[in-house]
Amino acid sequence: MNVRAVPETSFLDPLLVGIDLSLSQTYYPAGFPVSVTTNSQDVLEAASESWGHAKPKFGGEPIKIRAVVQPEGELSQQPTYRCQRHLLALIAGPDNFAVADLNRLFGFLLVSARTAADHLWLRWFFLESIVYTLLEQRHVVAVHAACIARHGKGILLCGAAGAGKSTLCWACARSGWTLIGDDCAWLLQDSRYCEVAASSGEVRFRQDAVTFFPELKGFIERARPNGKLSLQVPLRAFPEIKTTPRCMLDYLVFLNRGEGRPGIRKLSADYSLHLLVRDHPTFGPETEERHERAFRNLASLPAYQLCYQTLEDGQKLLESLTDGTTA
Repeated sequence: MNVRAVPETSFLDPLLVGIDLSLSQTYYPAGFPVSVTTNSQDVLEAASESWGHAKPKFGGEPIKIRAVVQPEGELSQQPTYRCQRHLLALIAGPDNFAVADLNRLFGFLLVSARTAADHLWLRWFFLESIVYTLLEQRHVVAVHAACIARHGKGILLCGAAGAGKSTLCWACARSGWTLIGDDCAWLLQDSRYCEVAASSGEVRFRQDAVTFFPELKGFIERARPNGKLSLQVPLRAFPEIKTTPRCMLDYLVFLNRGEGRPGIRKLSADYSLHLLVRDHPTFGPETEERHERAFRNLASLPAYQLCYQTLEDGQKLLESLTDGTTA
């Protein structure tokens, strides 16, 4: 009697639910654990470029990222970012997109091999965008600011693009100040004090920075994904620069470059809060409440507007602040 073999039962997988993601690594942006699982070495290398320098500082359940790379598809265009309730979508086409669950601190991205191979592109539009957004839901508040310290006193340098945050903080760092971050500082939500963490191990400069800092000439200039030219300078290339991953803040300084006579003037807490909040995105009522509480705490610090035209002017005014000689 012939017995027919029973075929193995299996479902179709058009959604790639069962795709083999055998590569995994944990990173620590701002000291918080982020687990990245993927099928591409490019993804892990790009994540290492963003956060490989960072050390673990905080425990808790890690943010989880699953990154699928497929061979077909073009290099991603700039995604459109949209959010409804707890779901965030990053859409650049059928071959490059991502979804994140803001409540569960989970993100999924699917990109083409061409996008994954361009690490700067992948980091800027997908990996960093998703991870930093998820970090903001529970742990930190992103502040568009540089952070430096002198004599144990931390200063947050706030300002719009072009205000000179990176160049001024680098000028100070070359003179012995401690550098925490050049463009984005992470304000810790649960800290009783105003404490910030560094966001990266790089400093990004505009193309004219070599005019002020000849040591940057050897770094390759290229277009950032947002279209702006910049120099990507890893801090490990300058071991003489003092750095620290975290800093307690003592002052807020809002930069005003090229307008009026050099000087520094006191700002009210209410006006400081207005300047801090006005350009910050909302993620819904619950997260917004936590962010506003953190910003109010930050705005309680002594705050100043610094008008300067040269780096020398700006550095001297900041030194007068840390020396306690500001009028």
